[in-house]
This record gives sequence, C-alpha cells and structure tokens, in this order.
Amino acid sequence: MKIQFIGATREVTGSKHLITTDQGKKILLDCGMFQGKGLETDAMNRDTIVDPADVDHIILTHAHIDHSGLIPYFYKEGFRGSVICTHSTRDLCAIMLMDSAFIQENDTIWFNKKRAHQGLPPVQPIYTQKDVQHCMELFITTSYNRKFYIDNNIRVKFNNTGHMLGSAVATIEIEDFNYVKRIAYTGDVGRDNDYLLKNPNAFPQCDYLLTESTYGNRLHQTSEGAEEKLLQIVHHTCIEKRGKLIIPSFAIGRTQEVVYLLHKFRIAGKLPNIPIYVDSPLAVNATEIFRLYTDLLNDDVAQLMQKENDPFGFDRLHYIKSVNDSKKLNTTNEPCIIISASGMMEAGRIKHHLANNISNPRNSVLAVGYCAPETLGAKILRGDSEVSIFGTKYEVKAAIYEIDTFSGHADYEELTYYLLCQDPKKIRKTFLVHGEYEAQKFLAKHLKNNRFENIEIPKHGDIFELD
Repeated sequence: MKIQFIGATREVTGSKHLITTDQGKKILLDCGMFQGKGLETDAMNRDTIVDPADVDHIILTHAHIDHSGLIPYFYKEGFRGSVICTHSTRDLCAIMLMDSAFIQENDTIWFNKKRAHQGLPPVQPIYTQKDVQHCMELFITTSYNRKFYIDNNIRVKFNNTGHMLGSAVATIEIEDFNYVKRIAYTGDVGRDNDYLLKNPNAFPQCDYLLTESTYGNRLHQTSEGAEEKLLQIVHHTCIEKRGKLIIPSFAIGRTQEVVYLLHKFRIAGKLPNIPIYVDSPLAVNATEIFRLYTDLLNDDVAQLMQKENDPFGFDRLHYIKSVNDSKKLNTTNEPCIIISASGMMEAGRIKHHLANNISNPRNSVLAVGYCAPETLGAKILRGDSEVSIFGTKYEVKAAIYEIDTFSGHADYEELTYYLLCQDPKKIRKTFLVHGEYEAQKFLAKHLKNNRFENIEIPKHGDIFELD
C-alpha cells in the first residue's frame, strides 16, 4: 500500500492525499482547491496528477473549499466513485460548491472580456454549476462514531474535530490480504470551548497519522478579553469614528460565531444601536443549515436557544441576499457592521466592501480567521500601505485589527494535546500536511518532544510505502 501527497504539501490549501491499496483501489483523502495564488492557482487546480476517472472513493473530512472544492472538477474529468462524509458536510457542500461554481463562472466572464481586448482566446471555468449538481449525486453520508463499510476490505469512521459543522477526523481501516492497516487523517482540527461547536473527540488508535499543521508554530491569544476587544472595536469604529466596521469572515462557522457573540452582547445590553449586515448569500444559506443541526452545537448555544429560540437572529441584524441590496451598503454613510465572505478576502462581496471602504480612515477592518500568505487578507494584515483589488490600487487608511481567538484551527499546543489521544509509540509514521513549511518544522520538533517519532513533511508528489 502507498500514499501520494498531491495537495496541501508545505502549504495550506489544496488538500488531496491519494491512497492506493495493494489490491489496486484508489482512495482520495479530501479533494480541495488550491487558493490564493492568482493565475497560478488555476493551473495547479487543473493538474490533478491522478486521473480522476481512476479514483474509486473520496473520503471528505469537511466542507471547506480547500478540502472539497475540486470534487465537481473531478466529476467533470470522469470521477464516478463515491464521496463519503458526514451528513452536515454533505449539506454544506451542496451550497458551498454551488457558490464556488457561481464565482468561477462570473470571474471567467470578466476575465474573458479582458482577454478579448488583448486578442486572446477565451478560457473556460474549471467547473460549472451543472457539474456541481451532478457530483452531489455521488455523496454518501454517515454519522459520527459509526463504522461505515465502503466494501468488504475498507471501512471508515468519522470523529468530530470541532473545526466546522460536520468536520471529522477520518480513520480508515484497509484490509490487505488479511492484514489491517489503520490510517487516521485529521482534516482540520478545531479548538476546545468553541463558541458554537462541541469539543473535538478522540479518535481510534492508528498505524499512520496525517495531521494538519496550519498553526504549527503559533499560539492563539487567550479567549479572555477577546469579546471585550470585539466590543471595543465596534464602539471605537461605529460610535467614536462614526464609521463602518468591515469583518471579512468565512461564510461557514466564523460568520455564525460572530453573529452569535453580537447576539449575546445585545442580550446583555452592551451592543450599540447600529445596524448589522450579513452580506453573503452563502452565509445566509449556511445559517439555515446550522439551524438544522442543533445537536452538533455546544451546551451554551443550546441554553441560549431555550431562552431566545434563534441564536442567529435578532433585531438590527439583517441578512442580505440580493446584489442590489449589497450595493446599497457601499453608498450608505451610516455607522454599521458589515460581515461578508470570504475570510481571506480573496473572493465574493467582501472585495467590493474593501474597495469602497479601505481608504477611509473612519472605517475599520477586522480579521477573525486565518489568511494564507499570498492572499489579499494577509497583505492587509501585514501592513501593506497599498493593495490591489480588482486590478485597482487602493491606499489602506482604515484601521486594521485581528482577533485570532476566533480561528477555527488549533494552535500547536492544542493540536498536540488532541493528538495525544493516540499512543505515539504505536504510530509507525506521522505526516504533516496543510501547513507552511516553517510551521511544520516547528511542529515536528514539538511533536518529537511529546514522544512522536518518524515524522515526515512530504513535498508535492511524494510517494510513501505504508508497510
């Protein structure tokens, strides 16, 4: 049996890891898009290394696009196997992949107009909404903590990682000639005491471990004071400066988390009487899915629901769906909070809000999640005085803030604590994926100090035998 690493190798996006069994079955762990590298990203996404038609199964840990976003493209290129995931992951993929296709189709229209002026032939989107509709027929779902038999020789079990609704570590048991090998793949790991989700659960002992390493060399700020800091930023921006607070936020998870906290502030009488807009059709639809899976939310949210019924809805909160209503937010001068996707500021309506507001010193931008190094969000956070949005340069005069306590990724101490549900001495090899190389080297050293041995940091395309 062997494993080949074809995505998220020494970088954070594009998670794809291919297992080939001794009997010839090909199992892809996640099928994510590369993000944040401009035109280079398109070429990387189209170069799948493996022929999609040869893949028998995709085991999907969660719905984020850097883990699920190439499933429609694989379908377009011939994949007809099964996509196995949790129930809520499938429901979130239905809206997230459609949103991804919509963005690609529209971006391609804009890009082709530019190419036509240059006398260049048009390009095609990597996939369309029709491809998404077809690929969703391949999804098969199961619950947490249940062993799902893919066939007589392959079984998978999902355990909650607390990263997003439905996220899971996948433990795959593969029986090759009467010998069982157990491979655990964490996907992305969340944090204890998340504002919305239940804590990550331990997973069964494995022989081979693949773990994310996004925050492999970072520690989060303590949660104490994070809520107070959010309130201070709201008050300073919207009351003292009479400006707009722009919060780029991932449509799934972070948006609902921020809305939930603002709801708590309102109940406590701490929230200024200003309008709050969630300007993301995807976030609006995702919030409806959160309401369907209240059993996955933590006890604090459950208690609030007993008192308030809906933790994601209150007066002064407005969910924006139409493009026209979104455009109106750019012309209003009233102090307000605008929460919009995407969290890395790379796509969606947030880019329009940044273009219209980032050069006004009355306004503020608050990042509440991870931004990959080459993204617009990372450039703003590192203090660039000027950024390019839609090909136009904008001076950064708005105040820039970051609260990484809201991050959905465990830091290196939290991740190590979670992985110690395993007996490190029984793990034959640990692979670090989904992280920048410097972060991975730091995490490898930290894991070795905690009894993990035989740690590999694979490069793109590397193949390892799983003896």
